[in-house]
Amino acid sequence: MSEITKENIEQQIKELPSLSQESLAEIIRGMYAGKPLLGSGGLLTNLVKDITQISLQGEMDAHLDGSLEEGGNRRNGYSPKRIRTGGGSFDIKVPRDRNSSFEPQLVKKRQTVLNEELDNKILALYSLGTSYEGISSHLSEIYGVDASASMITAITDRLLPQIVEWRARPLESIYTIVFLDAMYFKVRQDSKVVTRVLYNVMGITQAGYKDILGFYTCESEGSHFWLSVLNDLKARGVKDILIASIDGLKGFAIAAAFPMTEVQLCVVHQIRNSLKYVASKNQKEFMKDLKTIYQAENKELAEYNLLNLEEKWQNRYPMVIKSWQQNWDNLSTYFKYSGDIKKLIYTTNPIEGFHRQIRKYTKTKGAFVSENALFKLIFCAIKQITAKWNQPIPNWALTISQLDIFFPGRINLKG
Repeated sequence: MSEITKENIEQQIKELPSLSQESLAEIIRGMYAGKPLLGSGGLLTNLVKDITQISLQGEMDAHLDGSLEEGGNRRNGYSPKRIRTGGGSFDIKVPRDRNSSFEPQLVKKRQTVLNEELDNKILALYSLGTSYEGISSHLSEIYGVDASASMITAITDRLLPQIVEWRARPLESIYTIVFLDAMYFKVRQDSKVVTRVLYNVMGITQAGYKDILGFYTCESEGSHFWLSVLNDLKARGVKDILIASIDGLKGFAIAAAFPMTEVQLCVVHQIRNSLKYVASKNQKEFMKDLKTIYQAENKELAEYNLLNLEEKWQNRYPMVIKSWQQNWDNLSTYFKYSGDIKKLIYTTNPIEGFHRQIRKYTKTKGAFVSENALFKLIFCAIKQITAKWNQPIPNWALTISQLDIFFPGRINLKG
């Protein structure tokens, strides 16, 4: 195709109705009156439309350059097309040729969005957890653009390759602390609504920064699936984890995948599970006794208070006492560390706080239409949340120094 020259569009520019003196005067008056520049009925919308139209005419002129004189290819009317832009929608007429060899470049065949600006607006709204209905309403009200659900889906589906790449990205070789926990979502599958478990893994790097290492889905939470999750982390480059803070089911998997990792069961989860099996009339007193255990100054005092708990409550709640005894080794890991490390690992609060933030993005979803829809919104939420994680954990210099003492030879600080 010949290049579009200044000469083959100059005359068309002169004839633009949107550049007549009357139109320009109307635009200026509208600006003083505070009318919108773009969007439905915007002052410049017709100008954008006219410029797009003459650009296509210029492309056709260049395409047919010399053909008319040789009696060859000729114009063959127009095809109507509705174009969406970040500044509004408008209808244009795309020129055709008899040989059907014309390939427009500004607005390609099957293209309905003039540039990526509109796509970026849709992705930005979607990333904030805005529903399809909310996105469509926003674009219609602000920009005069009609965005159907299929159009929004097609645009957000561009995230899927990014998600695959992000979930397979290489990880650091050593993480000081890793938190593992699960969330539950409703997803439509084969005309049914099923529960999907979303497994999240949060890690703290040697530099003290939080990061989400990955997310995984399954129909139910179990130690065998957690083993596959941990093996995936190993395949992506993780060689060592110093401490894993978990809520119960994952100890077996961690021991199998990372045998040198210390496991800390979440004390808060243990307390919640205990109180489920304590009569309401005894819960206040029972909780008071539990505090003497998990708030003890050292492990010896905590074990002494655990014996007192057993003597007092064994006959009434043997199942609860047995749970504390069986899990005690992993529940009491945190006692040997200083205050900062204790606060960091004795509960899974860091990842539960992350989950609360995720819920802000998914709260408008009763059930996701597919697993891909779940993945897209979770990925966007993770990107929004982690963008703010630009500072290390408070007092990290002291924390990493103490971890280096407890785990000699396993921390490898760079630089």
